[in-house]
Amino acid sequence: MPLYHELAVSGLRHILTRHEQAAAHAAEGYARATGKPGVCIATSGPGATNLVTGIANAYMDSIPIVAITGQVGVAMIGRDSFQEADITGITMPITKANYLVKNIRDLAATIHEAFYVATTGRPGPVLIDIPKDVTTQRAAFQYPPKLRLPGYRSRVEPHVLQVAQAAAAIQAAARPLLFVGGGVITSGAHEEVRQLAEEQDIPVVISMMGKGAFPENHPLFVGMVGMHGTVAANYAVCETDLIIGVGVRFDDRVTGKIEAFAPQAKIIHIDIDAAEIGKVVPAHIPIVADARQALQAILAKLPERKEHPEWRQRIWRWQEENPLRYDECGLKPQYVIEELYRLTEGRAIISTDVGQHQMWAVQYYPVERPRSFLSSCGLGTMGFGVPAAMGAAVARPGETVVAITGDGSFQMNIQELATLRHYNIPVKIILLNNGYLGMVRQWQEFFFERRYAYSELGGNPDFVKVAEAYRLPARRVASREEVVPALQEALETEGPFLVEFLIDREENVFPMVPPGGTLNKMVTGGRQQ
Repeated sequence: MPLYHELAVSGLRHILTRHEQAAAHAAEGYARATGKPGVCIATSGPGATNLVTGIANAYMDSIPIVAITGQVGVAMIGRDSFQEADITGITMPITKANYLVKNIRDLAATIHEAFYVATTGRPGPVLIDIPKDVTTQRAAFQYPPKLRLPGYRSRVEPHVLQVAQAAAAIQAAARPLLFVGGGVITSGAHEEVRQLAEEQDIPVVISMMGKGAFPENHPLFVGMVGMHGTVAANYAVCETDLIIGVGVRFDDRVTGKIEAFAPQAKIIHIDIDAAEIGKVVPAHIPIVADARQALQAILAKLPERKEHPEWRQRIWRWQEENPLRYDECGLKPQYVIEELYRLTEGRAIISTDVGQHQMWAVQYYPVERPRSFLSSCGLGTMGFGVPAAMGAAVARPGETVVAITGDGSFQMNIQELATLRHYNIPVKIILLNNGYLGMVRQWQEFFFERRYAYSELGGNPDFVKVAEAYRLPARRVASREEVVPALQEALETEGPFLVEFLIDREENVFPMVPPGGTLNKMVTGGRQQ
């Protein structure tokens, strides 16, 4: 309360969310949409612990946020005081660093250090815990111009010998493949990726975090790789002789069966975090460096032009023979997203929750620019989409921001409709309602004998009436013919708007690599490739 007493007259913009988890996700949305650190604040005890999921989410996806929490007075710490929780201990595994500030004289320097650590090297969340009595103390303001952090080093420049090896491998490859992830967006290396792809005629696949790192309307774009990646992208990984992995973790949803991942390929792995090199798949040429600086160094070593016409034609044939497809009977979520893309001309900032709708958004809303697709990729947090969209809309006023969610995820943070209304944050909510925890139901259909154990969401509310209770305009769509008029109304209405689509209840996400399977064995539309 002493801090908030001053915050009210500080001139800083403050958004009061209705749940602390939403505050953390909104800070993430701000950071993802801008590249700048997002900030969230919560009180001690349950307020602080409610931030934990959002902090863990930011940690998994390497998003810079600074979380500030209140704490009981210094003398009361460790006595199980009212609303006391050891939040620095709780968050130690899911933050880059955290601090318990016990003296006001340390506060300014701690804040400086927190923002520096959150935004340098591999970005991530940092927490500052401030006891109540520290917020009432006074001290001369001293903000150190420079920081000395022994033991905290981040290598950003690539090693010249590894750069030379990478350049030689690229020149020697017959079937090279660029695999780009979130590190490319964080580094601002998307132009270098495009230059390398175009000059060396290298097809490009992405991780979900890499959506936006390479324009999806480019002829060299192949698709997302992994469990719900495109057939062409997965085949390309299986047939390539060189993977140039830039800012990617090679996580399990990408690799499938690790022993069978890219069986013919040598791997160049570029990452600013040395701990990621070789963690999942072996790297033949490891480069620990900032992605942009590494790519610039490699480009300087390569000839201006090289072509791989046979490899490119092979991939184009896979794309032509195996496009994304769906049955157009009834109200399909894929159609809704395709029409959203058409009406927004692909220029919207898309935020998703987690589940089937997330995968449909990845597949059917192509992205052409970085920081325009926000999703919980590593942790897979339901409830992320709407608050992250709030943060993005606050960060980038004047741009169209759309939250694509499902009826399960939406109810995880449904109370944030009040925040949207209170501040008139113009987020358009596309609610794809199938009455299930859809991805759970899909797995139960394929791998658990269609026994839909506790995945049906009986008791769902009337979402239009809920939105109207929060004084948000809303409408329900039950037929294909209503889709375009409803989307147009939402996009043309000032402020927030919710459109609920009653989609086919048992529509599935395809392609799909079965768990533990290999990338060249996919289920597509009910049949296996």
